[in-house]
Amino acid sequence: MSTPVLQLKDAAIYQRENLILSNVNVEVNKGDFVYLIGKTGTGKSSFMKTLYGDIPLVEGTGSIVDFDLRTLKEKQIPELRRKLGIVFQDFKLLNDRTVKGNLLFVLKATGWKDEKAMQSKIDDVLDKVGMKTKDFKYPYQLSGGEQQRIAIARALLNDPELILADEPTGNLDPQTSVEVMEVLQDINKNGNTILMATHDYALLLKYPSKTLKCDGNKVFEVVQRKG
Repeated sequence: MSTPVLQLKDAAIYQRENLILSNVNVEVNKGDFVYLIGKTGTGKSSFMKTLYGDIPLVEGTGSIVDFDLRTLKEKQIPELRRKLGIVFQDFKLLNDRTVKGNLLFVLKATGWKDEKAMQSKIDDVLDKVGMKTKDFKYPYQLSGGEQQRIAIARALLNDPELILADEPTGNLDPQTSVEVMEVLQDINKNGNTILMATHDYALLLKYPSKTLKCDGNKVFEVVQRKG
């Protein structure tokens, strides 16, 4: 049995002194596609931020891609984030450089040196999200859905063990949301593990999967009714 990609036991998550979530027991295994749902203000963002080292875990135990969240040091955070692919609601692309420039920026920042290898990796991730012909464009020349595809491609650059997608369809219309979701589904079928925070319940019905819910300072698994 392989170790879980993400495991929290009896964890409590605080933002400054405020308790946001308590008694958190969560396990995500390799290859899973897991939703994280809950109303605004129930702690979804704080939960995600704890996972990528933005909020320290001070109670309980937690591990993510072989990092211990309780003992995580400031200097380990960049290394942790390299093993995670993070996709944000607002894309966070650099508008002063092309799609290719955005991806090169990340590769160089994470230690890649070989030009040929970088080009090949860029082609590979853009191909996975159906954007191979758009590498010369600037983000502002792309639609929201296209920008989100680029953000997903960027998250794939360092072959992450876990992709954290925080409301990736939050700024997109329903049709575009479905298209982006199809990309995430394909990536998951190729073996990538995905944890996706969302409040788009239409997507949950269309693509049912394991679902965690934040509510009343707790995180618990909800069983989706079929039909």
